[in-house]
Amino acid sequence: MSRLPMDLHLDRTTAQPGKRGRIVLVGAGPGARDLLTLRAVQRLQEADVVFFDRLVEDDVLDLARPEAERVFVGKHVGAHSWPQERINAVIVAAALAGRNVVRLKSGDPGIFGRATEELDAARAHGIDVEIVPGVTAACAAAAAMGQSLTERGRSDTLVLATGTGSAENPLPDCVRHAAPGTTTVFYMSVRQARRITDALLQKGLPADAEIGIAAEVAKPDQWLDRCHLADLPEALARNHVKGCAVILATWPAGTPEGTATTPVRAEAGATTGARHTVGA
Repeated sequence: MSRLPMDLHLDRTTAQPGKRGRIVLVGAGPGARDLLTLRAVQRLQEADVVFFDRLVEDDVLDLARPEAERVFVGKHVGAHSWPQERINAVIVAAALAGRNVVRLKSGDPGIFGRATEELDAARAHGIDVEIVPGVTAACAAAAAMGQSLTERGRSDTLVLATGTGSAENPLPDCVRHAAPGTTTVFYMSVRQARRITDALLQKGLPADAEIGIAAEVAKPDQWLDRCHLADLPEALARNHVKGCAVILATWPAGTPEGTATTPVRAEAGATTGARHTVGA
């Protein structure tokens, strides 16, 4: 499988001067390639070039046709060698050269994937854009843990939030929608676990409320656990959980703020993978 180096010399043989290509934002799902949609696979097999994220697995890339170029445009925490503006520029340039472009994103392109910026860049140049949805980590985590994200009479509102902010808002108020009857799934929030825990306790979620943790979900080293809210930061630290993890917090409807709840423990076998560093 060919992966282009950072200096990005795209193969000119697939360029079609005078013909404008298109850009497809494809959701790669959380990890396992059999969670991709049929349409996602079809678009990969039609692509001339695939620009992919750090979290996309190699066997997912193998679904693209052999002739397609693979270009890594991933970001690491604290090391953005591919800033978003550069990604926007290269996918637009490839489409303007007449190539069919797939922008392959982990999870769903429209959920914390900066899809809007790429859509705006493409449309500003008159390039046709398609979005192919993918399975987001919240759904995959809940499925792996054998639970529902919503439940009649207990949790009728689902909130997807992130603890990772922007330059303008580095510490977003990711718990502002948490309330009785709500399940909140926190993405990219491991580093903010203490802040999230304190904020939820201050809002009134009981200290012994059950919290779900899913790291590297739908991947070979998937790791799942449950703990009390008050124990969340310690549980993450004790198991060296970093990077690719989501945190699930359900505040049951009808629970008075600050009232203790009886935690429901994970069934035997709910934890998978070794208890060691998960992600990077």
